[in-house]
Amino acid sequence: MKKLILDTNVIVSALISNSIPARILYDLALTQKVQVCLSDEVFAEYVEVLNRGKFSKFANFRTKADVVLNRLRETAIFYKTDLKVEVLTDTSDNKFLELAAASAADYLITGNTLDFTITEFEYTRILTPRAYWDDFTPKE
Repeated sequence: MKKLILDTNVIVSALISNSIPARILYDLALTQKVQVCLSDEVFAEYVEVLNRGKFSKFANFRTKADVVLNRLRETAIFYKTDLKVEVLTDTSDNKFLELAAASAADYLITGNTLDFTITEFEYTRILTPRAYWDDFTPKE
């Protein structure tokens, strides 16, 4: 089973629109067709971002976010990230690379192409949701 790291923006996109991030989250991650990799730091970012008031304008956002967070807490594998890296200019995003190093994930999925300018880190391929969906999703 392939191991994925989902950047927070992928989770947000999945919760606000019926898009490729939603398909990755609901059709693959939450049904355990792929293994989601998390760290306490990444999960804490998910919780903080998904609780921001600006998302309350989207129908049922809070309820859907709670369901997704609970499901991820139950099904994801949590890794301890001992290695600290300073690779990305947005230093708050380095936690995703630290998780990649600790988990040996196959893919890190992010819509943040401005900050994630590298295409690979420690054997983890860094892809947009579209690139992952088109080329790497598990085939039924």
